[in-house]
Amino acid sequence: MNAPDRLDPVFDGLSPAPVWAHFAAFCRIPRPSRGEAAIREHLLAWATARDIAAQVDAAGNLILRKPASPGHEGAPGVILQAHLDMVCQANAGTPHDFTRDPIRPVRRDGWLVAEHTTLGADNGIGASLILAALEDDTLIHGPLEALLTVDEEAGMGGAHGLEPGLLNGRLMLNLDTEDWGEFYLGCAGGLDVDARATGQADPLPAGWRSLRLSLAGLRGGHSGVNIHEERGNAIKLLVRVLCDLASDAPLRLALLRGGTARNALPREASAVIAVPAAVADGLPARVAAWQALLQDELRGVEAGLSLHLDDAAADSVLAVADQARWLNALHAAPHGVRRWSLDVPGVVETSNNLGIVELTPNGGHANFMVRSLRDSGSAALAAELLSLLTLAGLPATASGHYPGWTPNPDSPLLALCQRVFTRRFGGTSTVKVVHAGLECGLIGARYPGLDTVSFGPTIRGAHAPGERVEIASVDAAWQLLGALLAALARGELPAPA
Repeated sequence: MNAPDRLDPVFDGLSPAPVWAHFAAFCRIPRPSRGEAAIREHLLAWATARDIAAQVDAAGNLILRKPASPGHEGAPGVILQAHLDMVCQANAGTPHDFTRDPIRPVRRDGWLVAEHTTLGADNGIGASLILAALEDDTLIHGPLEALLTVDEEAGMGGAHGLEPGLLNGRLMLNLDTEDWGEFYLGCAGGLDVDARATGQADPLPAGWRSLRLSLAGLRGGHSGVNIHEERGNAIKLLVRVLCDLASDAPLRLALLRGGTARNALPREASAVIAVPAAVADGLPARVAAWQALLQDELRGVEAGLSLHLDDAAADSVLAVADQARWLNALHAAPHGVRRWSLDVPGVVETSNNLGIVELTPNGGHANFMVRSLRDSGSAALAAELLSLLTLAGLPATASGHYPGWTPNPDSPLLALCQRVFTRRFGGTSTVKVVHAGLECGLIGARYPGLDTVSFGPTIRGAHAPGERVEIASVDAAWQLLGALLAALARGELPAPA
């Protein structure tokens, strides 16, 4: 590393040391989506110190280049790809500023874990594997290009802004998947649906009591990887409770807030409500009944679910019509799996995640992230959402579409990956298509004919506090990466079918 900083002792003795040294820097240097400047500057200085050619493109992506090992100049060029940013999630009550504070991982039972925040192994570990490969002069390889993108988690802005003609390689290894022993050959595309509306605040009714209703303790998770597991969505559950409470007693909404990332299942949501004093006296019993019901419905999935009611302060509330529009639309909006794939059994084809809501008396915003293996599927579901929001009188737009990555079962690079895996580790690997979004489809659209495979170490709980990476699988991924680069340099890539 170019900085003399002593590594956090949690990384002592981990192998391969260069990979973990880079990941220590990724933990030390904040890197929220659209806030990657500090980590990019760190890596530019690191590259300069090692005579590794570096370029920052107009979108802010970092491109690093290393010539082939002597004697392998004619080998096919390989692009190694990962993203620099991370999803920033912390448990309620955890005082963590993702723009300033370092991630503090711990070791537990063979895993590196961030106990109260996200770890950023997605995709810091993939980027660290790439950087370690660039600095290791013992590896045998052809021409290498590293593409480290920005803004992947908040909208794939870096991949959207990648210009044709910057990259020369015709093979790409993406290191942004999370199950060791699996090679990914396709992924979902998607887009965002955003509803935004201004409001006209009403004064708090005289003599009414303000209370905060909070739903917490859900597992959260990745809205692509975990969407089919029937985990609770805190926003949807809380809106359901609010609609019921408002159905038979006066209730005014002063605030509704839930979720912090479009591509994470919302773990927590809260509402500030106002009710007449007589109604307030009966709310604890109703909230307790709702908590028991939701815990029963989600038993075995959301053991930590809780509903909590306490006093709050409010001086204004949403207008009656605004409250009705938002609550009815959010209650009716779909969340979860829409359709399972008929082409790839066991894989979700189309889904929607209601990921972020913030409503105040002066206006509100809600974000829905739609994913599908079929572009027609994401377009159809987005159109349904737009129709629903329009009927509710809420202005909405669809934006940020990125294409899916269409599987190519005849990929020569895949055939080589499977062969090298068996040779190095024994046994057989598996080939998967993932419902989560990878940048491979976008990059492939700008570089037609690019042969791409994705793999990586085992990561669990991505996009949620408690995210962890399996230490041994990082070493295995490092071994595989080196073996693949050597096999490509030696001309082992099969001819296209």
